[in-house]
Order: sequence, then structure tokens, then C-alpha cells
Amino acid sequence: MATEAPEIKIVDSHRIACDGGEGALGHPRVWLMIPPEEGFVECPYCDAKYVHRDFEGKV
Repeated sequence: MATEAPEIKIVDSHRIACDGGEGALGHPRVWLMIPPEEGFVECPYCDAKYVHRDFEGKV
């Protein structure tokens, strides 16, 4: 059985919110900061990876 890769979302801001995106089936909203030197952050609940547009294709 294969597991799905975490979702990757390209964003324009360094500060983003994640709530799992599935309404009642999601998770509590958390605010995440994308470190400017790394260009991405992963949600600790759903493992979604948020990549800043400046780092698209580099991480």
C-alpha cells in the first residue's frame, strides 16, 4: 500500500495559516512562518508543505 505525498502549496506570504482545508474534517488553525533563508515550512498537523513563490522549484 502506497502513501500519498504531502500536499505542496505555493504562497506569496511568509506568514500563512493552515487548517487542513477540509472543514470539520481538518485540524485546528495554526499560523506558520516561512523562514526567509529556507523558503518553506511544513504543517505539524497535516504535513502540507508551504513554499514561498521565490523558492518555487528550488526546494
